[in-house]
Amino acid sequence: MELEKLTNKEEEVMQVLWQMQQAFVKDMMPHFTDPPLHYNTLSTIIRNLEEKGYVTHRQYGNTYEYYPAVSKEEYQNKYVLNKVVNNYFNSSYKDLVAYFARQEKVSPDELREIIRMIEKGE
Repeated sequence: MELEKLTNKEEEVMQVLWQMQQAFVKDMMPHFTDPPLHYNTLSTIIRNLEEKGYVTHRQYGNTYEYYPAVSKEEYQNKYVLNKVVNNYFNSSYKDLVAYFARQEKVSPDELREIIRMIEKGE
């Protein structure tokens, strides 16, 4: 199943759910204080995430406990890193690494370690 891209607010809700691992809407509320989210708004966002395939739930009577259906790593691999590379580095991971090397965010020793890891298939 192809996952839809998330809105910024949906991504924010997923960050909380990934951190909590499972939660009821009322338990997630304290994480949204700036600006605060209304219970119904958060509930709607979570239902939208469920429709998109990112969230699933367990039902206890009239109450739903939500948990991620997509791991944070899977989302990062599919959307976050690819978006950055495509939008800012001409779809080139080489350009991305070169950027960090030029900005001195990656040292020559770290680059050699990365090359060693690639050669070993790590």
